[in-house]
Amino acid sequence: MHISRTLIWILCCVCPSVLATKSVNVLATSGLKSLEDEEILRVLTHNKSDVSENFTFVDLVENLKNQSATANDFIWSHESLSSRDKTNFYYDKYKHQVDSEIEQLFAIAPVFDPAAGTVSSECRRQSQIYHRELRRMSLWALQMFDATAKIPSGLLSGNINQLGDFDECLGIQGTGGIRGQYCLAYLQLEVDHNRGDLKEIHRLVYSHYAFRSNLSDPGHRVPRFSTVQWAICAPSSCTSQDVETSLRATISKYTSHTGINVTVKVDREMCQVQRIEPLPTETIIVGIFFISVIGLSVVAALCDHLRADVSEIVLAFSLKRNLRKLLSMKRGDDDIATLHGIRAINALMLIVAHKSMALFFNPYVNRTGMTEYLGRPWTVIGRAASLYTDPFIMLSGLLTTYSFVGRLRKSGEIHVRKEYLSRLFRLVPTLGALILFCMFIMPFIGSGPQWNLVVTHHADICRKTWWRNFLFIHNYFGFENMCLTHTHHIGIDTQLFALSPIMILALYKYPKMGALILISTAVFSTGLRYYVTYFKRLNNYVFFGTSIRQLFDTANLSYILPTHRLTVYIIGIFVGYFLRICPKGYKLNKSVIQLGWALTTLMALGAFFGPAGMGSINYVYNPTHAALYNAFAPIGWCALFAWIAFLSHTGNTRGWFSGLFAWRGFLICTRLSYAIYLTQFPVFFFNVGKTRSAEHYEFFRMLFNFHELGWIILTSVILTLLFDSPFQNIKTYLLRKPSTHSKSLKAE
Repeated sequence: MHISRTLIWILCCVCPSVLATKSVNVLATSGLKSLEDEEILRVLTHNKSDVSENFTFVDLVENLKNQSATANDFIWSHESLSSRDKTNFYYDKYKHQVDSEIEQLFAIAPVFDPAAGTVSSECRRQSQIYHRELRRMSLWALQMFDATAKIPSGLLSGNINQLGDFDECLGIQGTGGIRGQYCLAYLQLEVDHNRGDLKEIHRLVYSHYAFRSNLSDPGHRVPRFSTVQWAICAPSSCTSQDVETSLRATISKYTSHTGINVTVKVDREMCQVQRIEPLPTETIIVGIFFISVIGLSVVAALCDHLRADVSEIVLAFSLKRNLRKLLSMKRGDDDIATLHGIRAINALMLIVAHKSMALFFNPYVNRTGMTEYLGRPWTVIGRAASLYTDPFIMLSGLLTTYSFVGRLRKSGEIHVRKEYLSRLFRLVPTLGALILFCMFIMPFIGSGPQWNLVVTHHADICRKTWWRNFLFIHNYFGFENMCLTHTHHIGIDTQLFALSPIMILALYKYPKMGALILISTAVFSTGLRYYVTYFKRLNNYVFFGTSIRQLFDTANLSYILPTHRLTVYIIGIFVGYFLRICPKGYKLNKSVIQLGWALTTLMALGAFFGPAGMGSINYVYNPTHAALYNAFAPIGWCALFAWIAFLSHTGNTRGWFSGLFAWRGFLICTRLSYAIYLTQFPVFFFNVGKTRSAEHYEFFRMLFNFHELGWIILTSVILTLLFDSPFQNIKTYLLRKPSTHSKSLKAE
């Protein structure tokens, strides 16, 4: 039985790379029709001799099986192609058909020329080879053309960011040693402002200018929303400057004498080739370090379980002990129950707000609809990220004061050196582990179009500036130049903690004078926020049209400075002081309680919903609105939580609202809170970096991504069990009284 012609055509269409391990003219319809069965079979079987008329499909399968007996002979393998074979060997036979079809293809989809403009000689040489092979319809050249971004549909829906085919481009190996290089170019489109029609189109294309950015803005922490991302697949010999020059020359052919002006930028770090180098030595060393810590934790758990006689320092790493400690529902003697709920709820809202910002890095086919949806007032939850960090600063001041005043009432002194050392044990090991991971491990566990921007570039910053984080001064060097940008809060909190003994001692020793000084300082900090925001035209609230430069200025001139965050810290000091000096049976008048609830609820609602109008698409920036928000919203938001903590701890309320915050399950959230705070952005940017194509934006599905939340919790648990809890145990062992050193360390 002869092989049917139809079956052969199906095989050729589905598996074009099979054809003699050479690129085939799969588009040449007329050429394919003229091929004889024997020619196809000869190609499929590597048989250069004539095929017998009695050659059957069974014979073909057997022949292919024999041909592919070893991996080196596997005819589908790209690696088996020699450079002389990486061309369409049918071209000479079907030259007229191929030439005609390629011209038609180029008329439909113009080709990017990597050699356009003034480029390097090697780039020009490889580009000429690319064009020659593309016109011959060689498979690797078609793949390079295919992997490059094309003008899509849905431009007026905001579908302007085109990431091409990242993996197809990096997998290319062509003639003359050519390898595929993926470059993500940035384009800035400007229109003639006298053209009302173009201005409206421009507004839709740029999704109502949710953010305004320039090519010069840093893009690794805050998205350059007004910049078009356009993927280019070019020969690897072309530098980023070559790609930028050629893309600019190519675009100018189509935009000259129009009302559109396009600025092009291609960063060196945004051009990637397939990674073939071995892992760096430091990465291997850091990997061994993490594996060693895991091994130590497992061995310590076995020793703990078997009650082996080993050092308490070793047992501090016991997974068994630390897991039991993490899941324990036992409260401490001085525990303030509602604080755990306050911390958990604000942490969840902060994750949602941070996730909202991370989402703007990704391309969407309906990005314009996305921004219109986010212009609704209730989406304030994602725009007020700065608001959710203030309770953490207040809680820090509250707990520090509550602890210090307790020691002062008990012994009359504070061991400042011991307190500072205790804080270092609390913060440094976990922070150090994450910095090591982000610098040396994370850049090598993934890839993607924006991977170098949000992961590798950030790792390079950490390599240069990590020491600032360990001195807790990184918040003074600019938001865009900070290693683990989101850890600015740790710097602020540590600096305020360093000053806290002075403030607390002043309040404790001289209540009236100390209170007056603290209130004056809080008023000064509030006034400073108002002044700087108004005159520097800053805004802590993300409104439509916020520029990236304004966001960075707001961070650098106000948000990350301890002088601007003193107000809520001092509120925490006062609350902690009153919680300690007021007995738990201290009763307030019911009228005072009701008035307090009314005032603090109104203040919190005003802080949260008051600026909702600034989220409207049609909002026009007003410095007075921004200054009022930055000055008073932190006070209003924290006032409610301070009131809940005071009433609950003194026994003045037993309502469901306070009971909710005091739920024991929040104890676990408290123990994970530091690690959750540290890991959320690495998880977000891991997903941003590996995103390869545009999605359809859906608010709830993407903002409340439980898969991503699960990874944040999992990484937080790992970080807590391997670093946070062990060093807390070591701190407890080393800093306790000498007389108790002989006792075993007990799980908390």
